[in-house]
This record gives sequence, structure tokens and C-alpha cells, in this order.
Amino acid sequence: MTTPCAASPGLQQALQATLRRAAACAWLGAASAHAQQQPPAPAPAQAAAVEPARNDRCAVQSGIDPRIEELLRADPDDPQIHVTSDTGELGRAGDAELSGNVQIRMGQRLLTADQATINAEQRSVELNGDIEYLDPQMHVRGEGGSFQEGGVGNFEGAEFELREQSVRGAATKARITQTGHINLEGVRYTACPPGNEDWGLAAGAIDIDQKSLIGTGRDVRIEFLGVPVFYTPWISFPVGDQRKSGLLFPTIGSGSRTGTQIAVPYYWNLAENYDATLTARWYSSRGIRLDPELRYLSDRSRSQLNLEYLVHDQETGEARGVIDWRHVTRFAPRTRLMIDATDVSDNDYYEDFGIGFEGTSVSFVNRYIELRHDMDAWSFNARAQGYQVIDTTLAAADEPYRIAPQLVALGRWRDFAGGLSGSLFAEATNFQRDLGPQGVRLDAEPSLEWRIDRSGAFFAAGAGYRYTQYLLSDVAPGADDSPDRSLPSASLDAGFTMERESGSKGNRIQTLEPRLLYLYVPYKNQDDLPVFDTGIPDLNLVQLFRTNRYVGPDRIGDANQVSVGVTTRLLDSSRGRQYLSATLGQSFYFQDPRVTLPDEPVRNRSTSDVVAEVELNAYKDWNARFAYQWNPDETQGERTETFLQYNPSPGRVINAGYRFRRDLLEQVDVSGAWPLSSQWRGFVRFVYSLQEDKTLDQFLGVEYSSCCWAVRLVTRRFVSSRSGAIETSVGLQLELKGLSSVGVDNEAFLREAIRGYSSPLSVPRF
Repeated sequence: MTTPCAASPGLQQALQATLRRAAACAWLGAASAHAQQQPPAPAPAQAAAVEPARNDRCAVQSGIDPRIEELLRADPDDPQIHVTSDTGELGRAGDAELSGNVQIRMGQRLLTADQATINAEQRSVELNGDIEYLDPQMHVRGEGGSFQEGGVGNFEGAEFELREQSVRGAATKARITQTGHINLEGVRYTACPPGNEDWGLAAGAIDIDQKSLIGTGRDVRIEFLGVPVFYTPWISFPVGDQRKSGLLFPTIGSGSRTGTQIAVPYYWNLAENYDATLTARWYSSRGIRLDPELRYLSDRSRSQLNLEYLVHDQETGEARGVIDWRHVTRFAPRTRLMIDATDVSDNDYYEDFGIGFEGTSVSFVNRYIELRHDMDAWSFNARAQGYQVIDTTLAAADEPYRIAPQLVALGRWRDFAGGLSGSLFAEATNFQRDLGPQGVRLDAEPSLEWRIDRSGAFFAAGAGYRYTQYLLSDVAPGADDSPDRSLPSASLDAGFTMERESGSKGNRIQTLEPRLLYLYVPYKNQDDLPVFDTGIPDLNLVQLFRTNRYVGPDRIGDANQVSVGVTTRLLDSSRGRQYLSATLGQSFYFQDPRVTLPDEPVRNRSTSDVVAEVELNAYKDWNARFAYQWNPDETQGERTETFLQYNPSPGRVINAGYRFRRDLLEQVDVSGAWPLSSQWRGFVRFVYSLQEDKTLDQFLGVEYSSCCWAVRLVTRRFVSSRSGAIETSVGLQLELKGLSSVGVDNEAFLREAIRGYSSPLSVPRF
């Protein structure tokens, strides 16, 4: 028969201490599981400790403990203590002897024991036999324990389990000191389910300071399949979300140009809002490289400085490196400073140390600073921009101009008089380059537009006037060093949207959206004007309805034309989600365009190319996009882009793409990630140039994933876009779930290389 025992004030305090210290001991599991949580901004590099991991596929399906269900129904803030036991004796001084199914519950915490002795005078509790501590997150078992006033306590043979993280562990002894330290001896920790210990962390002793939330371990080793893979005589790690200075896990990889590499990072938690990471990287074919990273974050600013410094390249005999700085400061809600600057030691650095077709294709690096201020009607920009050209095959005449500086003002006044709006754009830019004309360009364009919108239809009439003045140096003999240009423009723009119900249940909406733009810009010879930053963009529907066929003010295309386009969409009527869109557009010229850029052929055509685009969004796990540009005069395609994706669930995706630019490129791109069985996954990408008849980039990867560990192997072969040399790399990653990973971060690479890829929480079963 169960006899409830009322708690005296002294007994209540002792029992409260009991529950609190039992929870503190259970914090061992929380300390291990939270040592690699996402830290507060700025987020530091991942700590080489342990992190929570959940794998429902591997969790023991034993059902929910009915005691947990009862605790979940209880008030977590209930201060009342409920004590039950089979038998109990209470003394007049408040002492108690409880035996047989002793249960002490407060709120959502439960402590059980075979026997409990409470000494009211000494304010101590001694637990004998099998003891348990249980709450919705933690489960701790022990072979006995004792607690005294001031929070001093001991557990013998404590075992813990964190339900949410699916991790467990044990300690032969656990002691809670009066200063708030938890001392653990003979500690083991794993995320493997009961009966499986493929990997485990063992430590001779671990001390956790609950005030500073810092843990230290001695004689720490990690074993994988019974083989030690890591050992340190001493380690310090954060408990919870705190950042902590210390060594991080090393990474291992290899490349055909650099050989085998081993990287060992060290993280410094310098202050709450700035930190640093120094990575010492050894290349078997190159030597030692130091990679410091500094980060800073405040209420108004964020900054990151990355450096790579190769002390002595064994092949070139020189020091090499790169500096990259990115910074943003918001001086006021509408005033912002941005900096993006990179400097590299030599032209071949990215070819030697870049990974992949894109990483080795850098032709120049950017150096940019901009100050911007926004007002209700005005925006002001001041910027300077330069480049370091590192592609030796790039001709001097093709190098980009430096901007030192550029001042821009843009004013907009919307609907200030019966649908009338106005704008003013003004720019002053100084262009510099070692070869060719250079100097200042002054550009201004005021414009007006009258617009009405009625019942899904709109009509707009616009007019503008653009004046451009150049002040040049280093011009050709006899050329004008101060040419100018002034041109008016006028446009009429109209369109409307029609809708109708679609689908068998009328749950979809189909739209029809035609649009027509008439544009007039008179012809003016502009061959005497330099070309600083102007080019021809790809033709698409947006470009068809722009008032200048060039990007940049060095050329203003003459126009007497009508652009016509029509779009139809299929939408979900309840959520407004777009399933399908299709667009077709073309421009018709009443006069042949005559303005050209240097080396641009003169157009002798009555129409532009036809532009067609079709996009399918997440319709029954399918995504697709098709873009086509057709030249009706030569009856051939100029540009084609096709993309098809099947993505039924995370971790399952197949992509297929085709890109074609006449006389420039023709490529096939296929990639995918798919589970091969309940424990195996495969990854692949293949980029092939039909024009050059060779493979540009390919990789093949495979992953084996068990309940508590995974291994990934990715091999890659690619062509350096500058030298044309064949490069290879191999990445091997071992992940101990619930702890950390050792090796190359293949997951980040796969997310970037395989469009739509995301790692599943667990590999789905077939």
C-alpha cells in the first residue's frame, strides 16, 4: 500500500535541493549534446566537440514512457512536492525513512529510489538502491546517491539519456560541488542506440562549471568501430550556446595540384561581438598555408576579413596569398557604407588552389566601396570600383575600366498630379584605364510619365530627355576630347489581365496578360563616343520592354518600334501559388536600328528575335524551365536554355539541363542525388561540352549511413577554364552522428553542385 508523506518546510527544502541537483547531474548529457550548438552572432566556426543529432530511423521504438505522459500533463512551475512510498517513518524533527517504490515529484520532474533517508537537521538526503531521475527531456539512472545542504551531492554509476537528441552516456561517479561544479569520472558518451556502440567518446574525467558554462575533459579519446581515431590529454568546450576558444576538428583532402592537405583550425572567442579563426593548412606539394579569418558584428556594422598566406610555395619558391574584406556599416536607417575588396598575390593563385570549373575560372577580382543615402524622394550614391586582372589571356583593350569615383543622384515623384509621375537621374563618373581613352562622363535624364490603372488594365505615356557629356584624355589624334549627345525619347505602354476559372473543380485560375509598348528614339550618330561600361544584354521579355536596348549610357539605341508580348499563368485560386507560366514576345521595327557598338554588326531587319519562356513550378514534384530565342531572318535558334528537375523529397533529386548559345557554347548538365538502399546514397554530376566534345566537370560520390555514423566519398575531375588542364580532387568525410565530422565538408559542396539538393534527416527506407 502506498503511503503519501507530507513534507515539512525543512524537508521541502531538502527535497527541492535533491531534485535540482539530480537535474544538474543529468546536465552531463545536455553539456555533451549542446557543445556544438549554433552560437550567437557572429557565428563562429564549428567547435570540435559534440552536437545534437536526431535520427528517427535509428531511434529505439519503445513507445512513450507513461510516466513521461503524466509529467507532461503536470504544471512545470508547480512548487508542491509530492512524496509516495510503500512504507515510511517520520520523526518529530522532520527526519524520514522511506522504502519501497519511493517517488518524489515536483512539477515535471520525478525522482525514484528503492530507499530514501532524509535528515532534516543536516538537510541531507541519501538515496539507496536503483535510483532514477526523469523529466520530458532527460532520463538518468544511478546505483545510489546522497545530497547535502549547499548543493553537494554524489551519484554512483550514473547513466543518462537525452530523449530529443537520441544520445546516451554513463559515468562511474558524479559529484556536484558547493561551487556549482559537476565532476564526472569514467565518462562514456554515444549517439548510437542501445546495443550499438560503433563510436563512443570516453574520458577519464570531465568537469562542468555551471556558472561559466565551460567544461573541461582529461584523457579524452574517440573510438570508431573499436579503433581510436582521436585522443587529447586535455580539452575545453562550451556547455550550451557559449562560444569557447580552442582547437577545432581537422580536415583532410587532396588535389592534383596541391597534393594531400591537412588543415587544423583554432578558434578565438575574443569578445561577444568579434572572433577569429586561424587555420594552419599543410599541402604535401606546396607547403604550409596560414588562413586567418576575423569577424566583427555590432548594431550598425558587420565585417569579415579572410586571408590566405602560403609561407613558401615549394614549386614556385615564393610566398603567395589572397586578402578578401567585406564590410557593411549603417550610419543611419537610410545611410549605408559597403566595402568589398580582394587582392591576390599572383595570376595563377586561383588555378592552383581553386576547386572546380568555377573556382579556377576567376579572370579578375573586385575592389569596391559605396556610400548610399536614401530620402523620401531622393537616393544618392558615391562609389569607387577597381579590378585586379589576373587572366593573362585578357587583352589590355578588354580590361574593365576603374571607377574613381562615381556620383549618382536619383529622384522620383510618384502620382503628384492626376496620375503624373516624374524622375530625374544624374551621374558623374571618372573612368580610368592604362590603355585607350579615359576621363569623365556626365549623364542626366529627366522624364515624365502619365499612367492610369483600371480594372486590371493600365495605360502609360512617357517622355524623357537624356544629355551626356564627356571630358576625355588619351584620345586618338584628331578625335574630339569633349563629345556630347542629347536625345529625347517617347513611349506608349499598355496592357491588361484577363482571368478565368480552370480545373475540374474550378480551384485554379488561368490568366491572359497581353502587353504592347511603342518606343520612339531618334537616330544620332554616336561612333565618336567612347565605350566605358556599356554592353548588349541577353534578349528576354524584360529587355523587350526597356527603353534602351543597351545596358549603360555610352550608347542610346535609336528606336521606332512596337514590342508585343503575352503571358499566361496557371495559379492556385486558394493560395495564389503559380504552377505554370508561358510567355511569348517580339519587337517590330518601323525603321532599321542604326546605332551600334564597336564590332557589333549593323541590323538590317524588320523584327527582333522571338523570345519564348515556359516555367513549371513544383507541380507534382516537377520543376521545369524553357527559354528560347529564335532568329526569324536566319530561321535558326540563337539561344536555348532547358532545365528539368524531379524532386519528390529531401535527398531525392534529379536535374537535367541544356544550354546553347550560337557560336559560343553548347552544354549538357546532368546531376542528381538518390538513395540506393536504406543505408546507401549516390551523388553525381556531369557537365559536357557538345561544341568542344569534352567533359568540363564531373563528380561521383557515394555515402554509407548507419544509425550513428556515416562516411562520404566524392571524386571530382574538371577542366580548368583558363589553362584547359585536367584537375582531380578526392574528398573523404567521416561523420559521427551526435558528435562531429572529420574530413572535407562534402554536404556543403553537394548543396552547391546539385541544384535542389538538401540532406534528409534520415535516409528513407525502400
